[in-house]
Amino acid sequence: MSPADFTRPASLQGAIDLGARKQALEAQARRETAAKQAAAGGGATAPAAGVIIDVTDETFATEVIERSMRTPVILDLWATWCEPCKQLSPILEKLAAEAAGRWVLAKVDVDGSPQISGALQVQSIPTVLAVFQGQAVTGFQGALPEAQVRQWLDQLMQALAQYLPPVPEGAPDDQGAAPQPQADPDLLAAEKAIEDGDLDAAAAAYERLLARSPADEDAKIGLAGVGLVRRTQDLDAGDVLRRAAADPADVEVQTQAADIEMLSGRVDEAFARLIETIRRASGDQRDRARRHLLGLFDTLPAGDPSVAKARRGLASVLF
Repeated sequence: MSPADFTRPASLQGAIDLGARKQALEAQARRETAAKQAAAGGGATAPAAGVIIDVTDETFATEVIERSMRTPVILDLWATWCEPCKQLSPILEKLAAEAAGRWVLAKVDVDGSPQISGALQVQSIPTVLAVFQGQAVTGFQGALPEAQVRQWLDQLMQALAQYLPPVPEGAPDDQGAAPQPQADPDLLAAEKAIEDGDLDAAAAAYERLLARSPADEDAKIGLAGVGLVRRTQDLDAGDVLRRAAADPADVEVQTQAADIEMLSGRVDEAFARLIETIRRASGDQRDRARRHLLGLFDTLPAGDPSVAKARRGLASVLF
């Protein structure tokens, strides 16, 4: 949503662990892509299933929140008795089929899934919401004609284009793959700065890269990782963890403890700590813990299983 002098930046060991996780995930993605291509080669047609899904209260976290980490999800909130819904839903289904997976249509029967509509504060139907990376980013109410819906979707996808990861389908795997492009000079500069223990120079290099390529995942992860190291380099880990155990309601010390756990490789523990803090807290303190958790998500690839699991936990607390 990467980044080690091995003396003073010993705390950067966690950053090395995060990079290893990313490499493992990328290898897994290549294997899954190869498996899909092999299955397709057997003469089976590519299924359209998956671009239009029915969502319930029980499946919302998995089918919408988790899925939206990589692919925009369009929520169609409808009901069987709603006449305007009967006009709009076929339009959305047609456009979802045309999009062929660039976004997913998630249909929610508000009568059958009242928790979703309640959590989203839906006042009338049909309501359409676009969800990306766990957040509702835009939407509209009422039945619009196809031309207006298409225009809305085009504007949405243009706005999200820089944040969407490359589409894995059709990408070559390791065997016979085209040579990888040369690494960006600023990315190399950031990595060299980390090796030298110069966090300021590393952050500056990542920021230059993001200014040119806002969707660069390596730079996003790297900059978030540098911030994590900066926050923890002057902390006494043992003292912070003792204070966190003694006062679960102290949001500041809980966020510090989560940072320390993150750098030590205890990723799931860090996420669980902050989710529990969010559950306990309220008002500005709750929002502070939530924003801190989202910031820690940025230190890992969007597809990291721990991130997906934590996003489901966060959704269960917020909704």
